[in-house]
Amino acid sequence: MEAARHGGISRRGLLIGGGAGLGLVVAWAVWPRDYVPALAAGERETAFGAFVKIGEDGRVIVAVPVTEHGQGVYTTLPQIVADELGADWRTIGVEPAPPGPFYANPLAARELFGEGIDRIPVPAAAQAHHAMLLTLTGGSSAVRHFEPILRQAGAAARVLLCKAAARRWDVDWQGCTTADGFVVHGEQRARFAELASSAAKETLPDAVALRSDDEARLAGTSVARLDSPAKVDGSANFAGDIRLPGMVFASIRQGPLGDTRLTGYDAKAADKLPGVLKIVANDHWVAGIGSDWWAANRAVEAIGPRFDTIAAPSTASIEAALLTAIDGPGDRIAKTGDVGAAFRGARVFTAEYHAAIGLHAAIEPTTATATFEDGRLRLWLPTLAPMLARAAAARVLGLAEDQVTVIAMQAGGSFGAGLETLAAEQAALLARELARPVQLSWSRIEDIRRDRPRPAAMARMTGRLDRDRRLSGWLAKIAAPAIGIEMATRLLSRDAATALSLALPGRGDAVAVSGAVPPYAIPNHAIDHHPADLGFACGHLRGGMDSLSCFFTESFIDELAQVAQADASYFRIQMLGQNARLAACLNTVASLGGWQGGVAGSGQGIACHQLRGSSIAVLAEARIDGGQVRVDRLVAAVDCGRIVNPDIVLQQIEGGLIFGMAQAIGASTGLKHGVADARRLSDLQLPMLSDMPEVTVELIRSQADPGGVGEIAIPPVAPAIANAIVAATGTRLRRLPLDPSRP
Repeated sequence: MEAARHGGISRRGLLIGGGAGLGLVVAWAVWPRDYVPALAAGERETAFGAFVKIGEDGRVIVAVPVTEHGQGVYTTLPQIVADELGADWRTIGVEPAPPGPFYANPLAARELFGEGIDRIPVPAAAQAHHAMLLTLTGGSSAVRHFEPILRQAGAAARVLLCKAAARRWDVDWQGCTTADGFVVHGEQRARFAELASSAAKETLPDAVALRSDDEARLAGTSVARLDSPAKVDGSANFAGDIRLPGMVFASIRQGPLGDTRLTGYDAKAADKLPGVLKIVANDHWVAGIGSDWWAANRAVEAIGPRFDTIAAPSTASIEAALLTAIDGPGDRIAKTGDVGAAFRGARVFTAEYHAAIGLHAAIEPTTATATFEDGRLRLWLPTLAPMLARAAAARVLGLAEDQVTVIAMQAGGSFGAGLETLAAEQAALLARELARPVQLSWSRIEDIRRDRPRPAAMARMTGRLDRDRRLSGWLAKIAAPAIGIEMATRLLSRDAATALSLALPGRGDAVAVSGAVPPYAIPNHAIDHHPADLGFACGHLRGGMDSLSCFFTESFIDELAQVAQADASYFRIQMLGQNARLAACLNTVASLGGWQGGVAGSGQGIACHQLRGSSIAVLAEARIDGGQVRVDRLVAAVDCGRIVNPDIVLQQIEGGLIFGMAQAIGASTGLKHGVADARRLSDLQLPMLSDMPEVTVELIRSQADPGGVGEIAIPPVAPAIANAIVAATGTRLRRLPLDPSRP
């Protein structure tokens, strides 16, 4: 895409330009007064807050507090500001937000860690530091959390500019407006660039109104993505592109999953390999250092590291742990009515479902670049949690956190893996040991074997149909690790008091069963979490535990619809009660997809879900061919509330459908003695271009608050495909990934 030009400024130049330039930094009274704004103000710039710079060279720079990893936040968040400001989109640029408590994303923390956040004691003196640690990307939270904040930022900047122009023209500022980068009053016009310096001297009124007009609005339009040109022409820098003077490269080997210790290796085996510089080892891993990464990787392969692992997990041990958990006591996470009374003496229907671990399999392997000089560490990372990475690196080196600088790079996918801090810790230790810049990159094998995957889970579902063949009772017993609390303990625990608080009795975790409460008006229902210990650390994967809960729920709903001899779509709709948004999605997808009722031979399945303020229904057409599940068509109807950028929403939904398809048929591995069976991407049965189904997406217009779009399309795909397989073959597949040989 050719970069648009305006006044000699290229769009790509704006994207990568950073903070140079003259002008005004504006953000507002929404911020706590005891926080000092952290957005750097250069020469002849005035800082009023944290998000927007208006340069005298005509640029409008928006500081983005979340990581761009393909989801489009480098466009949608600046678009919100530009819309309220009345800016010309061609003059908009972005830069990553610097450290600061006002960039915290507590909504993401709540989605990722759940009650783990509530258990962390935070003294008043540590509030700002705690807020900085919650600078997170995840949980489809960027627009949901930051939209009102950024709208206020854009609106306040607009008011300041209007007041500056009104003073120049001797008119009432409330009679001024903005459009296309100008302040306008009748025939009078002034560019933002002309007014920036004088606007800094103006004061805001007590209340700043948002725009209410419908003219020249950027919100709701598909403006060009700011990150695309540099990605297309290859000039965008990712963490693996960092090159520093004197830099060396590192490849690493870690032991199997479980309690692992390095016991030995043959260092001499690497001595004669060209380009190998050194071997660095500690109790947990060994790294080869080379003049290039290939030499480093050959070194760690040649030295044959040996590890001693206690209680190494396997596929069999995982299933045994889940079975033990589900047969043991559980914690009731949600309930309505009296399930016991509804089931007492009644005929009930049951089914059991299983889900294996889910791998991230991001196109960008785990990587980090580090330098350590004069007692200070600098890290370049594709991180979704920059302040957590900074804290972890500081801890392993025994530094104060302000001695560590993290440069958050754009990420190549991530899908949640960027929340982890292990690579930051490893790169920090290597940089100090080597006393020179080092770039650590995990091999693809290492990325698969040492992934912190979405945990495995199993569910026992019980339902009762009343005389009218409607659901009157529902019980979901789900065995899974307490993933929210476990992640909070691993990533947020900084002292004994915090660790103790997170380990308090009452291990039920709402994050572990997220999405398990059915969206239907079932008068008596309950959700029980049975915490399971799988023997290794798990993490967040795009779609979260909703991907498993939705598979359990929507597969069982389909089984009950068959028992009731009802159309699977109508069976759902009649139970939705006042849930008009989800009903509209189901009706729309049935019409759009040519729903045939899910009858035998149709090969059609349907499923729906609600997640983070959005609703979706998915219709799948699938079959079994050559012993494999083949998906021919996916149709989705989505209500995600008010849309900022339709093209980006469409991209996220389409990408989510394919991501959900990958989770449905692959993206997993078995384990033997703590080692993954898979060694490369080709072993994960990920969809190839030739496997792509026909995809149709309908975005339902809505004026509800914006919902999350990065994950909503993923959960219903697997159950829709499983339901389609029943319609095609009569066989119910109750395991993820879907494998016809293991129903």
